[in-house]
Amino acid sequence: MKMKLPLILLLFSANTFAQVAKDYNPSIQRKTNIQYFKPTEEHLFTGDCMPYYHKGTFYIYWLLDEGHHAGLGGLGGHQWALSTSKDLVEWKHYPVAVGVDEDWEKSICTGSVLADNGKFYAFYSTRVQDDDGKVHEQLSYAMSEDGGVTYVKQQPNPFYYAPKECVSRDFRDPKVFKDNKGTYHLFISGYEKEPELEGFGGYLVHLVSSNLKDWREIDSPLKGQVATPECSDYFYWNGWYYLLYSIGGDTYYVKSRNSYGPWEYPTTQAFVESWASVYKTAEYKDNRRIAVAYMPCRSNNKDFDGPIWGGNMLLREVVQEPDGTLNTKFLSESLPPVTPIEMPKFEFPENSKAVSYSNGKLTLNSPNGTSVASLSDLPVNYRITMKIRTLSNYDEVGLFVRATDKRERGYKVELNVNKESAFIYNTGINAVKDLRGTIILDVILKDEFIDMNINGKRSIINRLPEKKGQKLFFFIKNGSAVIEDIKISRWDNTVWGN
Repeated sequence: MKMKLPLILLLFSANTFAQVAKDYNPSIQRKTNIQYFKPTEEHLFTGDCMPYYHKGTFYIYWLLDEGHHAGLGGLGGHQWALSTSKDLVEWKHYPVAVGVDEDWEKSICTGSVLADNGKFYAFYSTRVQDDDGKVHEQLSYAMSEDGGVTYVKQQPNPFYYAPKECVSRDFRDPKVFKDNKGTYHLFISGYEKEPELEGFGGYLVHLVSSNLKDWREIDSPLKGQVATPECSDYFYWNGWYYLLYSIGGDTYYVKSRNSYGPWEYPTTQAFVESWASVYKTAEYKDNRRIAVAYMPCRSNNKDFDGPIWGGNMLLREVVQEPDGTLNTKFLSESLPPVTPIEMPKFEFPENSKAVSYSNGKLTLNSPNGTSVASLSDLPVNYRITMKIRTLSNYDEVGLFVRATDKRERGYKVELNVNKESAFIYNTGINAVKDLRGTIILDVILKDEFIDMNINGKRSIINRLPEKKGQKLFFFIKNGSAVIEDIKISRWDNTVWGN
């Protein structure tokens, strides 16, 4: 998100009195259907998420935020909260797992955990400010002997400072793992003081250890990035090694058949969703993999206002293609049950010859312009699925959701075949394949979120709080298509509201 950092800086100066959140109550949080989760307390938000799987339990450690990163003079004041599940359906929430305990700790930043020899280890960076007002980041770690629920910080604290070639303000987000030879590794976000080319100093510091206490630096697995590659993730899956990293909140990945590269840059970046920040992943049972991010809020809660730090949790299931490319789809366990609703009667423009509906199939035939069909009196919140069978090349095909009428047409949900793009109103994703022939579209509307998956492979979400119309338009521009298997469902209102 290109606008995210300037907005955060503005927010720092406006909210310098926010401190550390102390009133988070795990007992009152939603315990099922964790998609789009944030704390029940209105002033608290979800930040960076750190998933981990161990012996049948899926852990999500997440940064507890108050004031959209404004805590402790704008340095964050974040702490690690924890939510766990055995089945991704029922969730248990815990008090703060790693908290701010000392005056010099201005934020417990993003990191990762490792279960080893009966104990859990949490590696994180601590943000500090010296007497001259300069901000630095340094590595700390904590240990848990109760299965990763509560942690005790270990000494020395910090145990590692930024190496001499790294900017000390950009030394954070350690990713810990153990290789098949028993060596421990840390990948740490960094920025070189003297890069080979100015403006391309982002890299990962690579530390190794034999005992989780004594660390030494070796060659970096990733260099030459346009900014600090934040919140890295690293894993092996079905013959491929993957390295994830985030630039400005957008998460990119590279893949390789070898442990540390050389890396291949994929033809699509499925984790780049704009309103899904800093994806990290964890394995899950049956060789599945789950990705978790957070969705920033919009400043002033307006459709065209930019993002501010902290918001709601977002879960995806990761899909691996035969060539190692990664895609994403909705995580079914994170969503509540739905109840099908009776299909309203289709409405067509008067005297239209370009649109028809018969035997469950909506035909839109508009080679010379745009054709539309509409449904009225829908709920504000619902899920709609369909199969779009394109009969020709086309410019755009899709929906207008939460419309009032043809003049107040709501939010445009668009697929564009020639541009290989998909859009939800004012945000989009690129390199979307398979937009010819048959397209499976799945769209979720829940409060301010409009969430879409295409062909079970590419996902995009937007946060749009303003429009609440109950009309839906189907449309195609400069092309022809048949839309069939249209199903509209209402969310279980005992869990998610209407």
